[in-house]
Amino acid sequence: MKGLFKSKPRTPADVVRQTRELLVFLDLHSGSRGGDAKREEKMVELSKNIRELKSILYGNGESEPVTEACVQLTQEFFRENTLRLLIICLPKLNLETRKDATQVVANLQRQQVSSKIVASEYLELNKDLLDTLISGYDNMDIALHYGSMLRECIRHQSIARYVLESEHMKKFFDYIQLPNFDIASDASATFKELLTRHKATVAEFLSKNYDWFFSEFNSRLLSSTNYLTKRQAIKLLGDMLLDRSNSAVMIHYVSSKDNLMILMNLLRDSSKNIQIEAFHVFKLFAANKNKPTEVINILVTNRSKLLRFFAGFKIDKEDEQFEADKEQVIKEICAL
Repeated sequence: MKGLFKSKPRTPADVVRQTRELLVFLDLHSGSRGGDAKREEKMVELSKNIRELKSILYGNGESEPVTEACVQLTQEFFRENTLRLLIICLPKLNLETRKDATQVVANLQRQQVSSKIVASEYLELNKDLLDTLISGYDNMDIALHYGSMLRECIRHQSIARYVLESEHMKKFFDYIQLPNFDIASDASATFKELLTRHKATVAEFLSKNYDWFFSEFNSRLLSSTNYLTKRQAIKLLGDMLLDRSNSAVMIHYVSSKDNLMILMNLLRDSSKNIQIEAFHVFKLFAANKNKPTEVINILVTNRSKLLRFFAGFKIDKEDEQFEADKEQVIKEICAL
């Protein structure tokens, strides 16, 4: 007789629905002290559910994820506000559950239902969630989880555009320089992703926001006293300017004598790594066929110093491209 009363196994949609109910409970009772035992019980159940969602989406050690189960889970997840609840309640979850929730959110950004990325459509209608994720960098406990979620969300071009065009972009110059190394590195990874992933959107952003963006970039990142901040910034600058999509921005940047002086200072940096990254940007100034007079004047005034520097400028391993670029730069300077 026992077999007749076995509970029916839960479907992926059931797991999502129950997770949603538990998140609603947690959200409503987050400040209460009276029902601690009940709340604790619900928290354990919630952790178990989120772990199960992760297992459906990623598979477990023994089996791969099942497409149909992932589709069911995704449809139910975005049918109502489960993503919103999960993001809002994340600070109230324990560390392991936060990690599982972060992986669930990451995976859902790639799940397709009838050839559509449902997460992208949902975020389009709920852009304020991006504000919540970005502000997570102000909270040490959740910064890395929200940062990881944010990078997955900006895989969608329209969402990346929203972040680029928002006031939040200015905050990244603070976040990148936070004293906490892990959070600063995470913010730097998000910043890089925003400025390199979606080429056309980035080119449009840089063209429209050239003045304030590069003013901040030069004064706060390239001139930073922090080695890592400076190194990551000069590397990112090279990546941006050498990208074909940003050719108009690159010409604008290398036509400025102030920018040239910053780069010449970076060539003299005590770090060889920073010198090498700076060289990759400096060569663009030298190669510019339409150098403004003020740029030519600075190069001519410093010609002998620059030629002396490049004569002894070596890198640790043999690199034909580096040597060819250096020869070209020397040739351009000599020809002025």
